Amino acid sequence: MLPSDRLTQITERFEYLEARLNAGPAANEIAAISREYSELKPVVDQIAAYRRLQSEMQEAEALLDDPDMAELAEEELPRLREAMPAAEKALQIALLPKDSADARPAMIEIRPGTGGDEAALFAGDLLRMYERYAEARGWTLDIVEQQLTELGGIKEVIAHVTGEGVFARLKYESGVHRVQRVPTTESGGRIHTSAATVAVLPEAEEVDIDIPAGDIRIDTMRASGAGGQHVNTTDSAVRITHIPSGIVVTSSEKSQHRNREIAMNVLRARLFDLERQRAADARAADRKSQVGSGDRSERIRTYNFPQGRVTDHRINLTLYKLDQVMQGDLDELIDALISDDQARMLAEMEG
Repeated sequence: MLPSDRLTQITERFEYLEARLNAGPAANEIAAISREYSELKPVVDQIAAYRRLQSEMQEAEALLDDPDMAELAEEELPRLREAMPAAEKALQIALLPKDSADARPAMIEIRPGTGGDEAALFAGDLLRMYERYAEARGWTLDIVEQQLTELGGIKEVIAHVTGEGVFARLKYESGVHRVQRVPTTESGGRIHTSAATVAVLPEAEEVDIDIPAGDIRIDTMRASGAGGQHVNTTDSAVRITHIPSGIVVTSSEKSQHRNREIAMNVLRARLFDLERQRAADARAADRKSQVGSGDRSERIRTYNFPQGRVTDHRINLTLYKLDQVMQGDLDELIDALISDDQARMLAEMEG
């Protein structure tokens, strides 16, 4: 049985926010009120659907005592009773605690792991996969920093993704992605295994992370392209070192001012992610199996090209649609990961 008081509190809060929006809140309140309203709307819709079903059941049960209506009620009740468990589960899922970062934009960092040139080429394939996925969902993906190898692979890339519910879906991509295929650089036709690491960080705002000027060292240097050639002759590239943590961030766009802004945004996202990781570790020291933990060292997925399959090891899901996945068709994988995460949270709450 779901707590009626809590459902009423949520509905009343939603109605209050709706009234505030209709009355025209102060400019500095609009964003916060709109965000909370948007977060509560799907929950309130599920509450309304659940209560409608409850009301229909009560009315049908009351009609059992009416000789003229009893037969109709007896026909209707099995359908309503059958629908109730699904409505309860949908509402329970809607009421699950939300990750406060879910609605935020995200930074994606991709780096080659073991496998040399082939790993760098695979890192490039992953970037294109995320570019296509972002496009399919109507998101915007901008490259913040990119270093290429001479073969056209990626040494490192950082991308900024904006849109609706970006981090909520992309956070499941953090970890080690493994590829099994015959590399284009291999003449003997042998299958190689290589890997790339993906880190997805929620974008942080200045209010989230305060970085005192004394905690960072900013160096300027010449920006260089693939193979070490200088892409311009001015000292426009910026490297920021966060002294307490040792995190180093670089940006090498043409504008030094823009590079400082980009590098600070990336640094803020990494420090915010560290804070989130510490909080998650403290809350879940005994729950290391959680799907969305973002453990960068965990091998999460294997892309096997000879067999055309992709396997997500966290939920033991194998799909024989590798071509579509590499073209950005990730929803089936991500939806399954979200469902597994929700099932785990429901089990913990019930336990």
